Amino acid sequence: MTIAERITTTTPRKARVAGWDNARWLAITLVVIGHAITKLIADSDSAYTLYLFIYLFHVPVFVTVAGYFAKAQPPGYRGLKRLFTDIVFPYIVFETVWSLINWAVTGKLSLDYTTASWTLWFLIALGIWRASLPYLVMLRYPLLFALLISVAAGYLDSVGSTLALSRTAGLLPFFVFGWKLRHWDFTKRWFRLRSAVVWRWRAGSIALFTLVLVVLGAGIGTWRELLIRRFLLYDEQYDSFGYDQWWAGAVRLGMIALGATLTLAFLTLVPRRRVVFTAWGAATLYIYLLHSFFLYPLRESGVLAHQTSPWVLAGVIVLAIAISVFLSQPFIKKAFHWVIEPDYPWLFRRQALKEVPPATVPDVPVPEGTLLVPAESAPAGSGPAESALSGSGPAESTPAESVPEESGAAVSEPPMSEPPARDAKAAPGGPLAESEPPVGREPGHPESVK
Repeated sequence: MTIAERITTTTPRKARVAGWDNARWLAITLVVIGHAITKLIADSDSAYTLYLFIYLFHVPVFVTVAGYFAKAQPPGYRGLKRLFTDIVFPYIVFETVWSLINWAVTGKLSLDYTTASWTLWFLIALGIWRASLPYLVMLRYPLLFALLISVAAGYLDSVGSTLALSRTAGLLPFFVFGWKLRHWDFTKRWFRLRSAVVWRWRAGSIALFTLVLVVLGAGIGTWRELLIRRFLLYDEQYDSFGYDQWWAGAVRLGMIALGATLTLAFLTLVPRRRVVFTAWGAATLYIYLLHSFFLYPLRESGVLAHQTSPWVLAGVIVLAIAISVFLSQPFIKKAFHWVIEPDYPWLFRRQALKEVPPATVPDVPVPEGTLLVPAESAPAGSGPAESALSGSGPAESTPAESVPEESGAAVSEPPMSEPPARDAKAAPGGPLAESEPPVGREPGHPESVK
């Protein structure tokens, strides 16, 4: 059977790889923690150290995962429909909500959809990355060009917060890096390693993270003075925070290199098999868009101002983890699915919907041991579109069992009529996903903790 025949005759299959779902949930939880402790960093060196440590890699992880599952072909009907349902509609809804909240707090109503509020910048960036990737990868060295774009963006005053261009350009290398990882067969290579080899890599990753944390803590005063935090947000020109030297771009390049290294180290530490939070990895979009509503009152009430106690820091971290766990639950998806993963068939022409082909062509590497579940077995209510951050389909019904960690041996795949080449719905574009992410235009957010 030819590939063309297989496309039209095989049953659509969704694949979820436990390792990637684990990575997504851990990364989004780090995002919530990073946002939660932001108000503590002005007065607490411990909080500032943890903040820098998290921001070195949590956004790069989300963007890298988004790039790993991105397609390098120009979007067809299906891709264009998903652009609306996964990105445009949720962005408009939540940007409107945050504008109304800002109006209630400040008394000023401003519906500016070109400047994203708080975490919403990632939706804009994800749409631009997806649209530009097919053209960027036509170049011989796409990663090199992405690095040049990122470094150059920091020198150009014309690249600002409008449509999140600063962050979109600044973080572009991580998106392309994720795409390259897929073509380097990262998943297949990693899941085939023996357990002993995996733990050697993990030991090195733990040593690296420990070294970075020690260096950050030992020189925290220096890092404050050098304004390293501003480099980690990727949302400003270098000269806007005092770096008007010609070599400022080299600092960003160093941050990108360190971020990519820590991203790989983070991925090696993620469990490869199903664990208690694996199913939650399909809810990252919900955590990403909803966690800010829990943190906003805490951050803006002044409760965390001038707090230096390590117990306060520990309490905020526990609260952030609890928020992430709460927003991962199935009833949250059931309650907010209509606005976060909308379908809205009434908005599209019937003829256009008929021309949207089914997702039958596997498009991402599926490691040995992955359980492929027919699409029609998914429970009612799961949208047809691939979520920007949460993966395709509900995690509860389509989790993939990965290689058992104890033995390192591959699990034999269940019998099926056709080989599972690669699956476009194996995971989300991201993120992460924000990971994220730092504040773009946050209601009531003072410049002192930008």
